[in-house]
Amino acid sequence: MREIAVVAFGQTDHRRTSDEFSEVEMLMPVLHDVLDRTGMKTSDIGFTCSGSTDYLAGRAFSFTMALDGVGAWPPISESHVEMDGAWALYEAWTKLLTGDADTALVYSYGKSSPGSVRDVLTRQLDPYYVAPLWPDSVALAALQAQALIDAGEADEPALAGVAARSRADARANSHAQLRGSVPQGDYVVRPLRTGDCPPIGDGATAVILAAGERARELCERPAWIRGIDHRIEAHGLGVRDLTESPSTRLAAEKAGAFERPVDTAELHAPFTSQEVVLRKALRLGEDVAVNPSGGALAANPIMAAGLIRIGEAAARIHRGESDRALAHATSGPCLQQNLVAVLEGEAR
Repeated sequence: MREIAVVAFGQTDHRRTSDEFSEVEMLMPVLHDVLDRTGMKTSDIGFTCSGSTDYLAGRAFSFTMALDGVGAWPPISESHVEMDGAWALYEAWTKLLTGDADTALVYSYGKSSPGSVRDVLTRQLDPYYVAPLWPDSVALAALQAQALIDAGEADEPALAGVAARSRADARANSHAQLRGSVPQGDYVVRPLRTGDCPPIGDGATAVILAAGERARELCERPAWIRGIDHRIEAHGLGVRDLTESPSTRLAAEKAGAFERPVDTAELHAPFTSQEVVLRKALRLGEDVAVNPSGGALAANPIMAAGLIRIGEAAARIHRGESDRALAHATSGPCLQQNLVAVLEGEAR
């Protein structure tokens, strides 16, 4: 199988609002950043794939406008997924495996500030039995957190500890929206307090993939994708055990995560309780650096936060701070769909 690696990663400074910028204006600096890191031009990219959602923008086919940031000439081979950019990366990885291209640009973005994310995300729910009740994303996450507490697998102080560690780690991340000490605050939906929930904000990210020797030409220490897989669970919340994540465990198994230990794990866990579930599913010990970037609790741009996890894991390999890293992305309520990638750097 072809060797494919992440050779460049860039992201915006994530902010609560970016009213002065359109999606294209927010995206363009990131695209230029990753191209400059590799010395490439748009015409050198063999395939382009993006991830976003029209529900945030409030208009159909909004992603076509973002292509203005890539450039309309020369014509490009392009695709789009109505998902987090991590799934766009999966499509690009598949494209490169076929040999149809040697390089790929993957980008994603989300502007959550104009509307109510809690209302928008209800559109993911079962349209017949659940969505008409309008349970929002925080209420559903609170059900999961309470299930963990009732099962004796967590308590409120433990969840607060996850938040404190993530925000403390984010001090070293200049792109994070929240950094340093952040009060737990009042209950949003019991047992989740403000500190247990992700910030609402705008942001964009991009990565470049390359195959084989082309990756070694473009990057001093490529982050090789040794395995990647994604799985989905039942749509109905009532038929799932919310304290477990079998789809994450299966995706990790198929991606080869359990073959050898990892030293870093970037987990897309927007709520503190979800990190508890993911740690168990992925069998992560205390010796693994979990979300050293601060994770989604420090910055959670919808449709970009999952791709950022892959980028952050790859960047640590690029810098020599990690040798084998796991990256995770999720979509849907209560960790319904999960993607796991395993990345490795070459021996030093």
